[in-house]
Amino acid sequence: MIRMPPPLQTAADLPLDCAAVAELLNRGCACISVDHRSLQRALENGNGTFSHAELLATRPHLFSDSMVFVSTAHLARMARIIALLERVVALPAYRERVLAYAPPLARHSPGAVGVYLGYDFHLGADGPQLIEINSNAGGALLNARLLRAQRACCAAVARMMPTPIPVEETFLAMFREEWRLTRGTGDASQRPLARIAIVDTQPDEQYLAPEFALFRQLFEANGIAALVADVAELTFDGERLYCRGQVVDLVYNRLTDFALAEPQSAALRAAYLSDAVVVTPHPQAHALFADKRNLQALGDDDWLAAIGLREDERELLASSIPRTLLVLPEQAEAFWTTRKQWFFKPTAGYGGKAAYRGDKLTRRVFAEIAGGGYVAQAVVAPSERRLLIDGVPHDFKLDLRNYVYRGAVQLVSARLYRGQTTNFRTRGGGFAAVFPVPCASGSKA
Repeated sequence: MIRMPPPLQTAADLPLDCAAVAELLNRGCACISVDHRSLQRALENGNGTFSHAELLATRPHLFSDSMVFVSTAHLARMARIIALLERVVALPAYRERVLAYAPPLARHSPGAVGVYLGYDFHLGADGPQLIEINSNAGGALLNARLLRAQRACCAAVARMMPTPIPVEETFLAMFREEWRLTRGTGDASQRPLARIAIVDTQPDEQYLAPEFALFRQLFEANGIAALVADVAELTFDGERLYCRGQVVDLVYNRLTDFALAEPQSAALRAAYLSDAVVVTPHPQAHALFADKRNLQALGDDDWLAAIGLREDERELLASSIPRTLLVLPEQAEAFWTTRKQWFFKPTAGYGGKAAYRGDKLTRRVFAEIAGGGYVAQAVVAPSERRLLIDGVPHDFKLDLRNYVYRGAVQLVSARLYRGQTTNFRTRGGGFAAVFPVPCASGSKA
């Protein structure tokens, strides 16, 4: 039988190791926290494309019914890691190094920063470990709505309910800030952001298509015209970008064509290079943050010292980023021999696609990896969340995604899954709300 831990009273009653308390709760508290009536109201607030019933019928594993517990010490440590990384990325020496191997388009600096950076962590034995950074992290608005639907299943959990924050207002302000940063205060004040196109390839077929509809509603409810469009619908006349005959001011870019290199992206690419439209996130954001090769640079202690990082800053990165190496053909045999200690990822990968745990590799697949375009990252086993499915306990792996803009964490969510990578295919898995476990005074991350 799964039992709740003893009731927790106040932060002062918790042991110093609040991370251990969070782990205990993740193993022992099988609470159902999602109120589906509240979730229905949150998702159907507006004139959306997807109803709650349709969403659950077509994407039954999008949301988990339970929460994930994370210590406030670990939340604070992730925020410190992120703030430091953003400072490193701003250094000229870092930009010079990573842009040297990026696609040429990434050297274009548009002014915008890039919305929804996703810093993904595993909670390893030594605390949060940064697995990767994504430049067009999906799920932020879905998770904001999921937070509205949380309920406390007992008094102890009630004391850990996330404090309501106006995160959707923060999201809106972020898009307006991208417009201001690109257009400058003069132009932006004379002509406010008027129309946003939410762009992907075949957007109606994407798994997160419901989120596109929610963003359209959010923008329109706040005075910004919005449409969801296929990138092939965009046209450029040399001065303005159009979609269905309407001028587009800003493209919320959900493409995985990060360098805008595909033929169907030609109009968007031309408009972007001409600064005729604000594109966010953009190719430079992907090159600076999300290229997996960058993790090797961030693990190069001598180089980090040479570009000005203090010893304590280097120690923080060294203890928080798993060792990551570029896979070169001449090192193939060494990587094959030690494959069980590595996780292999494509340098421009996303969503766990074409990523492989070394202990699951065949010679045939490894031959493709050894040909180039991959990094090897030291395996960090994810922490787990135990839930009851039809009364039977099941252990789910979990990762934590920090949605970030300009170094500030806007929202933290969890993803529960079984298998090698997050997949939204596991009954009981999916996005999950994060409940912070308070730490007693003096607790360290």
